[in-house]
Amino acid sequence: MNKLKLAIPKGSLEQATYEIFRGAFYRISGQERTYRPKINDSDIEVKILRPQEIPVYVAGGVHDVGVTGADWILETGAQVENLLDLEYGKVRVISAIQKNVKADSLSSFFEERWKKGATVRISTEYLNIASKYLMALPAYAKRFGRLEPKVVTPWWTKGKNPAAVIYLSFGATEAKPPEDADAIVDVTETGSSLEQNSLKVVDEIMVSSARLVTNTQALGDPWKREKIIDLMAGLKGVVEARKKVHIFLNVREKDLEKLLKSLPALKRPTISPLSEKGWFAVNTIVAKSEMLGLLPKLRRVAQGLVVHAPEQVLPLDEINKGSG
Repeated sequence: MNKLKLAIPKGSLEQATYEIFRGAFYRISGQERTYRPKINDSDIEVKILRPQEIPVYVAGGVHDVGVTGADWILETGAQVENLLDLEYGKVRVISAIQKNVKADSLSSFFEERWKKGATVRISTEYLNIASKYLMALPAYAKRFGRLEPKVVTPWWTKGKNPAAVIYLSFGATEAKPPEDADAIVDVTETGSSLEQNSLKVVDEIMVSSARLVTNTQALGDPWKREKIIDLMAGLKGVVEARKKVHIFLNVREKDLEKLLKSLPALKRPTISPLSEKGWFAVNTIVAKSEMLGLLPKLRRVAQGLVVHAPEQVLPLDEINKGSG
């Protein structure tokens, strides 16, 4: 029997992942007791993994599809197919130093240390991201060229530059400076933890969010491809619905044209004549961000307005093109 192997994340992305799956009418149960929970689709087999692991396992074909962070896709370098930005779990990957350091960039701060013959130390969970970021700093490139920084973990060490050392952090990275590190590369959502540890952001390296990923092997299997597109369609419907509202209003015939000129719609609004002559019912999908500007226009021409939060908004024509 065919099975689609789905990996979902443990940790910071966990609850939001269950919520988006619920919105797509998938019910996952038993996750409190096992790493192999049940799902209300007998064609799908679920495994809970750390988000750091998921890109590698999906790329290697151990799992067909997974949810992970864009940061871990970049960090691992895993060759996965990025199907959909799920638009939750948004964090910034940043570099930070102590507030009392008189430097406006990591490059200038490190240059001053190197001039004195000192070693610079970075603490991070993102060894590869930090290494590439460090090598791209003007002061580093000018002084060391393509010499790779030294990267240190409890199990192995690589790189040959003793003047620039990156240490693997196992958490609480923001607490490492100044004793254990001169700078950190870490994630932040609100910046409150950095503030509490007297750190300041000097660079934003990337913005990360949860992504739905797969591999070329799974997409090459006709059955799995269709199953993946069905899964993606449901999740995309939730992503789009969270940004939109469904509005219903009654309008006089003489005001209909004026309304339609100002009314955005997913494609075209649905217009139906009412039982009372000279009146029409209009319903359409509108972006939440447009509602504040629309309300004054609607107030002037509509008899009444009903607003619903849709559960799904699915651009099925676009999705069906992808399944061809």
